[in-house]
Amino acid sequence: MRPLTEEETKVMFEKLSKYIGDNIKLLVDRPDGSYCFRLHNERVYYMSEKILKLATNISRDKLVSVGTCFGKFTKSIKFRLHITALDFLAPYAKFKVWVKPGQEQSFLYGNHVLKSGLGRITENTMQYQGVVVYSMTDVPLGFGVAAKTTQECRRVDPMSIVVFHQADVGEFIRNEDTLT
Repeated sequence: MRPLTEEETKVMFEKLSKYIGDNIKLLVDRPDGSYCFRLHNERVYYMSEKILKLATNISRDKLVSVGTCFGKFTKSIKFRLHITALDFLAPYAKFKVWVKPGQEQSFLYGNHVLKSGLGRITENTMQYQGVVVYSMTDVPLGFGVAAKTTQECRRVDPMSIVVFHQADVGEFIRNEDTLT
């Protein structure tokens, strides 16, 4: 387990800023202690400094996971967020989308959000902006990328895609053998 290099930190923070903007500093400087990001087996883990100090007593080859997995780096040094980061992204999300109850199941099966299933959307959402997808009862379901701006969503036909699916809580069941 090692700290992220400057390039890795930049790539990861750019990806996180698409979803939570400047609230990244709230993830690191929390009132309940200091938290950090560490890389282990191409995966980025988010943990408190206390847990980090305890984890140094375990050898690298024996350590499977520590903290919360935020995502992983691909071979081309691109960062891919995992659904396990949702609990930390949802409270700080700048742009949100709420889906109707009938669309929830479709989204949880890995499908994009259509205009017909869109309940609400945050004002001034730009195209290709990272959004957190919620149910109408404010339960975070996953995250994606806005396919249309807020204004375009009002005028588009009901079968158009408004949010591209990236990850959802249904992945825990669909990909349980590959998630760590």
